[in-house]
Amino acid sequence: MRRQLRSRRAPTLPHGYRFRLDDQDEMNQNYLADEEEEAEEEAQMVAMPNLEEEEKEEEQKEEEEVQDQPADNTWWQKLQLISEYLWDPEQRMSLARTGLILVIYFLFYASLAAVITVCMYTLFLAISPYLPTFTEREKPPGVMIRPFAQSLNFNFNVSEPDTWQHYVISLNGFLQGYNDSLQEEMNVDCPPGQYFIQDGEEEEDKKACQFKRSFLKNCSGLEDPTFGYSTGQPCILLKMNRIVGFRPELGDPVKVSCKVQRGDENDIRSISYYPESASFDLRYYPYYGKLTHVNYTSPLVAMHFTDVVKNQVVPVQCQLKGKGIINDVINDRFVGRVIFTLNIET
Repeated sequence: MRRQLRSRRAPTLPHGYRFRLDDQDEMNQNYLADEEEEAEEEAQMVAMPNLEEEEKEEEQKEEEEVQDQPADNTWWQKLQLISEYLWDPEQRMSLARTGLILVIYFLFYASLAAVITVCMYTLFLAISPYLPTFTEREKPPGVMIRPFAQSLNFNFNVSEPDTWQHYVISLNGFLQGYNDSLQEEMNVDCPPGQYFIQDGEEEEDKKACQFKRSFLKNCSGLEDPTFGYSTGQPCILLKMNRIVGFRPELGDPVKVSCKVQRGDENDIRSISYYPESASFDLRYYPYYGKLTHVNYTSPLVAMHFTDVVKNQVVPVQCQLKGKGIINDVINDRFVGRVIFTLNIET
């Protein structure tokens, strides 16, 4: 770096100036002061690059230390911050709150929890776990069929067992609880044609009437293990949903009736029902709920489609018939009826 230095020569005196000793001393002192200032400037100029280099070296060392520092330290620092947040011993604070605030929070939420607990306890005292409290808006019974079918479309080829074997497996699994030996062991043989009313306390266990698998005859899977699917005469089982306390009105059992929903009625020329009455006998009502009516098995009606037109889709509608039964709800096709299709290929 180029810099301009002061001249070291003695200053030129003006003409006529009388030289004195004191003046000389003053000049010498000024000269020495200039020399010291120049020396200091030179030292600073030399030291500045060294200082910059030292600062750069320190920054590099710090970066290397940060890079060499393991990631565990970062997690450790986070844990320390969390622990200090939970409890700061210096300021004696927890969750950034003083002890008084925490006590107020505790009392507030404890009181709130106590009020909610008392309300829930009072509510449960007024509700029976065995019978529904409000039955004014009791819906009419809905129905469902077995076996399970995708979108309620039964499509299969008689000559290809792989297309109908899953229906057989589904029916066999569903009817395991209806085996004659199991029903005789767990349930009682009730007289048909009348309600099976059981008095006593509501929490007492109730008995259930037998509904044996053999009641379904040709659709029981006992005589024909394929439930008619191997011959193009499929069996479909229908059951009503359980409703606590439900009884068919006027003592008339609810019956099942199936027909072609749309199209030619001759597409279904013959249907056999099991039991032959095609109804749900009164002895299976009323239902007392799952807590007390433990062994209750819903009655079934089997539809055996013995003569259905082949190689085309046939829409079928099965309805419940009886006093007080609703089966014409447009927005719900499972209330009092069920709609499905049969497509039997040969």
